[in-house]
Amino acid sequence: MHEVTQEPPRPEKGAGTTPVTSETGSVHVMVSRERTRLVLSGEVDATLGADLSEAVTDAERVGLPVEIDARHVTFMDSSGVSMLARLAHRTPGRLTLIQPPDVVRFLLEVTRIGEVVDVLDADPGFPAESTPEPDPAA
Repeated sequence: MHEVTQEPPRPEKGAGTTPVTSETGSVHVMVSRERTRLVLSGEVDATLGADLSEAVTDAERVGLPVEIDARHVTFMDSSGVSMLARLAHRTPGRLTLIQPPDVVRFLLEVTRIGEVVDVLDADPGFPAESTPEPDPAA
């Protein structure tokens, strides 16, 4: 499992009493006999870069078609776009995105990556025999 945590931003002196928080981004890798699934959530940005890179390398190494569950992504920057492009061109079959939010759909359109991926509006499910990718730190 690949996960990144970060401290929420602290309010500046003189700011209101309600702190502004951001959703920490995370990426998890699941592998079944037929495919690999990356589950993204929160902010997919440069803070998540090392974990994204490791997850993509794991997916490439497995050599199965890849699907990305993006339904819980709240923000994506060029780090996420780069990851999508890499997976779309370096893994077998067409990359599939599951329920991407509007922010991700917009990036697919303006970067034209949407031309080389399939977008599903419903989760097709993942085989029950799947197990999370082992944590190399364990």
